[in-house]
Amino acid sequence: MGRFQIPSTPPTVNKTIRFPSDVVEEVEKAIQSKDCTFSAFVIAAVRMALEELHESEKKDKSL
Repeated sequence: MGRFQIPSTPPTVNKTIRFPSDVVEEVEKAIQSKDCTFSAFVIAAVRMALEELHESEKKDKSL
């Protein structure tokens, strides 16, 4: 069994962005009754988009 380590909170930066109202409504509907915040949802979505972008760039370079 591994040793327990207290997790550290990654550094963050505040950014003010504007979302279209319909997008905010859709996100809020998606996370309703779930253990998820708006910020956590957006961070996960951006990370997934970046991962897909990097994969796409790798494929383009290999062609």
